[in-house]
Amino acid sequence: MKLAKIVKHCRIDRPRHFKLADHDPAERFGLSTDIDDVKQILADGIARIEDLQQRLYAQGQWGVLMVLQGMDAAGKDGVIKHVMSGINPQGCEVHSFKAPSAEELEHDFLWRTGRDVPARGRIGIFNRSHYEEVLVVRVHPQLLQRQNLPPSTAGKSIWKHRFKEIRAFEHHLARNGTLVLKFHLRISKDEQRKRFLARLDEPSKRWKFSMNDVAERAYWDDYTAAYQDMIRETSTDYAPWYVVPADHKHVAWLVVSAAIIEALQGLKLEYPKVTGNALKELKKAERALKAEKT
Repeated sequence: MKLAKIVKHCRIDRPRHFKLADHDPAERFGLSTDIDDVKQILADGIARIEDLQQRLYAQGQWGVLMVLQGMDAAGKDGVIKHVMSGINPQGCEVHSFKAPSAEELEHDFLWRTGRDVPARGRIGIFNRSHYEEVLVVRVHPQLLQRQNLPPSTAGKSIWKHRFKEIRAFEHHLARNGTLVLKFHLRISKDEQRKRFLARLDEPSKRWKFSMNDVAERAYWDDYTAAYQDMIRETSTDYAPWYVVPADHKHVAWLVVSAAIIEALQGLKLEYPKVTGNALKELKKAERALKAEKT
């Protein structure tokens, strides 16, 4: 299957009919199980993203926000490392959102992520995001108590309202020149177990492991339901979700890479053209440089 068709399959364009169970985390779309067989495709994607980022930065009209969500060990860090490895760090920032601080809890739930929305010409990557507020907090509703919300705003309809507020937030970003791309890295419970065991077996990776990772596995079905509801409620034409099979890491890298390229190409990014007096000044500078004695 061509990458364009794979991206279309992963993009959720009809969220009301979306079922997470329809997306196999081990799907390969006919791609090889051997990463060596797709290294050149990955390299081509990295080079293309690098070129598009340079145009994005030079044009300075659009910002790009990438949201990465997934269960622990789904490969969010790996996507950043392997897909975005060719871009200029000066034009990209990665933000990881863990448990909110005391200061963050004193504000509305969108406050801490809103501060880190990328400027025009730049790429911002959210490793976890404002969506934690309709995932972790929904699975563990006792966390709402820490937010000290007025009782009238913390009732049963809170998730419905938060979905509405997220849609409005992302629509605001889109209308003001921010391309919003959201990726749910879908991993199976068995593959997560294998990756946890691999972390424990590798001394250099043990620091990543937490006993809480194992404890959260008991809520797997709750998280699955929360993810399905989240995607149904917040995948829009201006901020779509891509459900990316992540049991095979290189398949996830290819899908995310292809989706980014397709979306950036849609912006029709071009280097600014120098004309008029500015061009005359450049020609003047060129003549002066060529006239210098060497």
